Amino acid sequence: GPSRATAMLRHLLLKLRATGPVTVAEYMREALTNPGQGYYTRRGGIGESGDFVTSPEISQVFGELIGIWYISEWIATGKPKAFQLVELGPGRGTLTDDILRVFNQLASLLSKCDVSVHLVEVSPKLSEIQALMLTGGKVQSNPEDKSAYMKGVSKTGIPIFWYRDIQDVPPGYSFYLAHEFFDALPIHKFQRTEKGWREVLVDIDPEVPDQLRFVLSPSSTPATENFIQPEETRDHVEVCPEAGIIIQRLACRIEKDGGAALVADYGHDGTKTDTFRGFQNHKLHDVLRAPGTADLTADVDFSYLRKMTQGRTATLGPIKQWEFLKNMGIDLRLQVLLQNSRDTATHEQLLHSYDMLMNPKKMGDCFNFFALLPHHRLVHPDKKQKPESKSPLPPVAGFGELLLK
Repeated sequence: GPSRATAMLRHLLLKLRATGPVTVAEYMREALTNPGQGYYTRRGGIGESGDFVTSPEISQVFGELIGIWYISEWIATGKPKAFQLVELGPGRGTLTDDILRVFNQLASLLSKCDVSVHLVEVSPKLSEIQALMLTGGKVQSNPEDKSAYMKGVSKTGIPIFWYRDIQDVPPGYSFYLAHEFFDALPIHKFQRTEKGWREVLVDIDPEVPDQLRFVLSPSSTPATENFIQPEETRDHVEVCPEAGIIIQRLACRIEKDGGAALVADYGHDGTKTDTFRGFQNHKLHDVLRAPGTADLTADVDFSYLRKMTQGRTATLGPIKQWEFLKNMGIDLRLQVLLQNSRDTATHEQLLHSYDMLMNPKKMGDCFNFFALLPHHRLVHPDKKQKPESKSPLPPVAGFGELLLK
């Protein structure tokens, strides 16, 4: 409510009066995750009643196809004896729930495989919601095991663990999932000037006392020195160093233990410049107004993520959501669901959600899929010696034609 909003704004104004302007990253971090008034810490407004709706909330098909993507990678790498499904920022747990349903439907295929789920979630509020969704509420907090702060068993009998940091997830062959995770991480904003790169900062507006505005740093900041690539051609750039660190961790883990990572988010391949925005009640919201009451996001720069893998893994994509889902066989899945649904309401709902996910003017074009895979998954090391000795590698589902027809 308004009192929350004013509390957060008062907190920021005091901070700015004391310290002077702050980076956009600091502003985002405060507005989103401040323990008292932060947007996510308080509630995390996901779903119809919240401020934004995510793909898994629109249709179960989305999660099912991602589940199939993981299974197809598991088969392509020779069906290892165990795998971990690791989701970063699992929201309400809807996506994990849909994926686990697929794993359950393919139980005979996975019978000899040891599957576990590992959720990386900082919000206590959201982890409660996830626990309810996935286990029906049967969880125990886990003080004796320092890394996981909570554990439970899914409705389908799969162990689930909760962590605050990806570092805490045990090593091992893993499938990582980051759906609308990177877009909420704090970004730095930079602008090219005649005097060189300057960082965009948030400050109090001297004309209007209780209001915030953007200003440029008077001189170069450490962030400008460190985060702008020398070959940069754009005049306005957003960089998310935290995303870089997390991608590095994923790449190291996949290089060492195998597996794959799938990133689904809105973003671009190093072409866009100014994407920082706020959402409230499904409408765009001025990012500097009423901090802590709106979801603040920025498009993911996939070219930056690719650079930050530092060649440890192969990368695929980004490709558009509609293309990925089409390659994954969404049309066939839709047909089956339509045939199985008896009433018009369900029919309408299925077609509407398909349109939401696939229509380029809705989510089809602005959402992208991007994957990290071990190099050997794409290139045979002994290509040069005798090409006939090795069978060709199976294509990667979603990024080309699907095998499991």
